[in-house]
Amino acid sequence: MESLRQQKVSKLIQKELAEIFRSEAKTMFGGAFITVTVVRISPDLGSAKVYLSIMATKDKTAIFKLVEEQVSVIRKKLGHIVGKQLRVTPELAFFIDDSLDYAMKIEELLKK
Repeated sequence: MESLRQQKVSKLIQKELAEIFRSEAKTMFGGAFITVTVVRISPDLGSAKVYLSIMATKDKTAIFKLVEEQVSVIRKKLGHIVGKQLRVTPELAFFIDDSLDYAMKIEELLKK
């Protein structure tokens, strides 16, 4: 179970990463709509698993590859934003959140 501190840091990182993805969508990610669905942070606050939902694009894997290539730039931008609140900016690991696709697939199967 996450501590209260982990939960607060997770929400802060989720909010600020969402803003980074919103503001940099055209320049860094080809205009794709990227949503941060979940952030899970380690107990030492040194690493974070970030789950992304990628929409408004045909090739999700290409956009995800762009995100992975820009991880150091994204972390640097995040560090500038949360630098006063956190002592260390956590290492970011990105994952695709496919729960929405899975839910839609289950819904289609149930309709049959």
